[in-house]
Amino acid sequence: MSEQKEQFDIQKIFVRDMSFESPQAPAIFTEQWQPSTDVNLSSRFDELADDHYLVDLKVQITAKQNDKVSFLIEVVQSGIFLIKGFEKKQQEQLLNSYCPNTLFPFLREVISESVTKGGFPPLVLAPVNFDALYAQKLAQDASGSSTTSTKH
Repeated sequence: MSEQKEQFDIQKIFVRDMSFESPQAPAIFTEQWQPSTDVNLSSRFDELADDHYLVDLKVQITAKQNDKVSFLIEVVQSGIFLIKGFEKKQQEQLLNSYCPNTLFPFLREVISESVTKGGFPPLVLAPVNFDALYAQKLAQDASGSSTTSTKH
């Protein structure tokens, strides 16, 4: 019997879903731009076949100006990863932290480009510490307040 070797490989990275709305356009472009933004970030994963996993990193951003929605953008950046031969704890760390961290730069680029193409100044998402978010999720799960996604 041979020992199973650990294997991690990125199979595919892609935008799975994207939506951009600017309900106040074009009037919003005549105002001085001082928005408030609300960012909701979450990740999830599903097991596919043969040690392959689909990981989704989803962000929803709402920018408001004077209590009116200037734009709303939602993006699901996804990846298919081969994860084989890892202990359960290591595998969960990869799926909940390393994979979202791998997807984040792609998500960040899609957001920035889409917001700019929508006529607004570039929006660059701040870095996210997925290791800390996963540790926080583990602590919440241990205390009994379970959640299904990691949110920021």
